[in-house]
Amino acid sequence: MLTLRPSNERGHIDHGWLNTYHTFSFADYHDPANVHFRSLRVINEDRIAAGRGFGMHPHRDMEIITYIISGALEHKDSMGNSGIIAAGDVQRMTAGTGIVHSEFNGSKESVHLLQIWMFPERHNLTPSYEQRTFHDQDKRNTFCRIASHDGQNDSLIINQDASVYASIVSDGAVLKHHFIAGRGGFLQMVRGTVSVNDQKLHHGDGLMVEDEHDVNITAPQNGEAEFLLFDLA
Repeated sequence: MLTLRPSNERGHIDHGWLNTYHTFSFADYHDPANVHFRSLRVINEDRIAAGRGFGMHPHRDMEIITYIISGALEHKDSMGNSGIIAAGDVQRMTAGTGIVHSEFNGSKESVHLLQIWMFPERHNLTPSYEQRTFHDQDKRNTFCRIASHDGQNDSLIINQDASVYASIVSDGAVLKHHFIAGRGGFLQMVRGTVSVNDQKLHHGDGLMVEDEHDVNITAPQNGEAEFLLFDLA
């Protein structure tokens, strides 16, 4: 079964410096029908204005993935990590027993990103941090594994039985993903348009996948599209 989560039905808040869309309930946006999907708790599409950002703030007991679409963001945290996360970079934090961090856009252009939270497999883990660059050619017309439970294919390691793939598809390419019995999936569009088993998806749309053995993802004939695919226990 494929269930569409349309882009225009997401929660939306424009703070001026932060323009954000929430796929699932978050902060002041609450949707009882879309609180989470399996271990996937948050997908926020954020645009952060130049010279603005999030000051130091805490998290705990959550796996946090930041996927930078365009622009660059400065990260600092209570573990002593600091640096720039730029387009193509993916950051993973295990909040565990507690972390404090900040994210600041020190450039002259806005930053566009997806922030993803997943429930951890257990509470009170030791906080940790990873960052890695995945180039466009790594994602071209294939499933590029960017995060997984066991770090397969040099992916970031998350403390959850899940794999996260990033893909940039074009020229009518067809990607097929097989789900093992009992597992489900979520596809989040980053940009462009694809068809998933004949279901059309556009920028910002999400798609919940349950009780499907295979999904066929077809790229546009002209132009390209980008998406994330979550394979979830």
